Amino acid sequence: MEEFIAAAFAFPAVVFTFALGVVVAYWLLVLLGAAEHDTLDTDSGSAALGTLGVPFSVSVSMFTAFAWFTSLAGTVYLDRAGLGGGTSVPVLLAALIVARVATRICVAPLRGFFRPDEPPPSRQDFIGLVCVIRTGRVDDRFGQAEVAADDGSTAIVQVRQTGDDPLSHGSTGLLYAYDEPGEFFWVAPYDSALDPRA
Repeated sequence: MEEFIAAAFAFPAVVFTFALGVVVAYWLLVLLGAAEHDTLDTDSGSAALGTLGVPFSVSVSMFTAFAWFTSLAGTVYLDRAGLGGGTSVPVLLAALIVARVATRICVAPLRGFFRPDEPPPSRQDFIGLVCVIRTGRVDDRFGQAEVAADDGSTAIVQVRQTGDDPLSHGSTGLLYAYDEPGEFFWVAPYDSALDPRA
């Protein structure tokens, strides 16, 4: 145990021992609810570690743990082999390299779990899209249309129009507004040849 403590507080492991203490304190605060897990998130920090797509707090925690363990194990191993004297800087460099590689390998499968917060789908997403009328007529009180979302899914929506334009089954229209109280879209006739997505 004395050898472990001596190695943990000797150079180069001591650098990472204090950093590991900060990491452990940070995650304890997160567990207690006194800090948010994404408080430290920065794209520049994640880019420096080569771990974009994973919160910086996760990647820097892994990096610190790997660097600490590598520097500690390297120091103990070289001391036992009788090579401890001037090998502190090479052990430090090796610890940094091993930590970076190990962190990049370990965070790769985690990228799928940390997708940026995206707003939930909304009916407002349909505004500006072209639809196909699915009822015999559309007026100010009646009508339905089929609209395709950007992801390829389709939906049948209630539509209304303010004028007397001929909108019948199979004709194309443009959804230009959404009426929240009535839960329907305002539609206008539209030439499908003008649709940039066609």
